[in-house]
Amino acid sequence: MNRRAAIRNMALIMGSAVVLPSCLHDDKGKAVVELKHLKIDADQEKLVNSLTETILPKTDTPGAAELGINLFVFKMLDDCTSKEQQADFITGLAGFADEAKKQMGKPFAEGTDKERTAFVTQMEQHSKDKNYKDNAKSLAFYQMVKGQTIFGYTTSKYFMTKQVVYELVPGRYNAMYPAKKAMA
Repeated sequence: MNRRAAIRNMALIMGSAVVLPSCLHDDKGKAVVELKHLKIDADQEKLVNSLTETILPKTDTPGAAELGINLFVFKMLDDCTSKEQQADFITGLAGFADEAKKQMGKPFAEGTDKERTAFVTQMEQHSKDKNYKDNAKSLAFYQMVKGQTIFGYTTSKYFMTKQVVYELVPGRYNAMYPAKKAMA
C-alpha cells in the first residue's frame, strides 16, 4: 500500500470519528431559537410559531412565518419583559397547550387551519369577556403573543415599505399648494 494513501485514509477515519458524534446527536427536544432568559423546548416553539401564523396567516400578503414574526415575538419577550412576565408566559404557554389539546384532541400545532382558527377565535371571545376567569394565564399568554405579533408585523420591513410607505419627517414640500385648501 502507498504511504500517501494510508495517511489520507487515516486522516479520513480520524475526521469521520470526530464528526460522527455530532451526526448521531438528537436535537428533537431542543428549540431552534436560542434565548438568554426564556427556556423553551421545540414543542413550545412550534406552538408559538403556529399561533403567530394563525393570528397573521399568509394571504396575498406574507404571513407571520414568512416574515419571521415568530422569532420577533421570542426575542421581544426574552429581552423586553420582566422575569415575572416571562414566568407568566411559560405558565400560560403550558395552559394554552393543555387547553388546545383538550378541545382539539391534538396539539395546537398539529391542528388544521380551521381548528386552530376556531380555537383562537374562542380565546379572543374569552379575552373580551370580563367575567371569564378560568384560564387567566392562558389568556395572558395569548394576549402577549397577539400583541407582539401585531407589533412585529406593523414594524416589519415589508409593512413599512410595501403597505404603508413611510416618509421621513418633515415630508414633502409642496410649494404649489393652494392657500384656500390650507385655510379650510
